[in-house]
Amino acid sequence: MVKVIASQIRKGNVVELDDKLHVVLLAENFHPGKGTPTTQIDMRRINDGVKVSVRYKTTEMVERAQIDERPYTFLYEEEHGFAFMQMETYEQISVSKDVVGDRAPFLAENMECHIGVYNDVPVSIELPQRVTLEVTETEPAVKGQTAASSYKPAILSNGVRTMVPPFITIGTRIVVMTEDASYVERAKD
Repeated sequence: MVKVIASQIRKGNVVELDDKLHVVLLAENFHPGKGTPTTQIDMRRINDGVKVSVRYKTTEMVERAQIDERPYTFLYEEEHGFAFMQMETYEQISVSKDVVGDRAPFLAENMECHIGVYNDVPVSIELPQRVTLEVTETEPAVKGQTAASSYKPAILSNGVRTMVPPFITIGTRIVVMTEDASYVERAKD
């Protein structure tokens, strides 16, 4: 365990709270005009999945666990999770659906992800920031509508809903952020 100040905690870190390990889901720093700056940390307890929200002063010390983070390749979805393999050792690991969370639709076969392991238990996963997907459903473009004026809803090949510029049509491949499924650009391939 390493003690760090609360403002240095980031998403995916593992911290110890009340002698139990928690993985950080969200860490936000607040700097009000008056008063003490604070850090709001939303986390999930590793052993039972209970979500906890804690607020610290930004200078308070928090115990952060050292986790072993290695690259793994996604293989397939299992009944209770997802199977990954480390390419150097061919070691396979099963990551629970709780750890992957709402980013599961972005997992694609042979995608390289970084998995954080603590005492041989996967506790966090980091997907590539951007993925390329095809638009399977969207409204047709309206004549005279400019790209800057508005976005329209679209459904991607993985079933995720997002908002795209009016010039995007069905069959267009686009790049989206895995964090929030937001549109980045039209794919260059």
